[in-house]
Amino acid sequence: MKRYKITINGNPYDVAIKRVNQGEAVVEVNGSEYHVDILEEPVLHKTPQIVRRQEVYDVSKRPVQTRAADRVAPSSGVIKAPLPGLILEVSIKEGDEIKIGQQVLRMEAMKMENNIQSNRDGRVVSVRVKKGDSVLEGDILAEIGD
Repeated sequence: MKRYKITINGNPYDVAIKRVNQGEAVVEVNGSEYHVDILEEPVLHKTPQIVRRQEVYDVSKRPVQTRAADRVAPSSGVIKAPLPGLILEVSIKEGDEIKIGQQVLRMEAMKMENNIQSNRDGRVVSVRVKKGDSVLEGDILAEIGD
């Protein structure tokens, strides 16, 4: 049973549709029951209609997303994995002097080989991975000190 609150010429009515059968309906209006003839059947849409609301986004208020590997300043000396992958080759060892941009290791990520380079000049403090290791995005691969 469907209930409606309607107004006609400013007068409120409480309407309940009790039954609908082939052009006839039983309707209760403010507690009184009426049998009414339906002159025109409502058209029912079998296919749902999608109504898209136009939304305007203010990109200046959108939060900036960063990858875990980008959260450390490039000059910090911590080298992190930019993507999940597999270590193919380690080119440094603890105690080595290295220059900015020098290859530290080679890794496979997303079916591509990536050369990971030093982000600063300095001495290798620690190497935390070896050939064959699997790493996740943001894992620390090596640390470079002064």
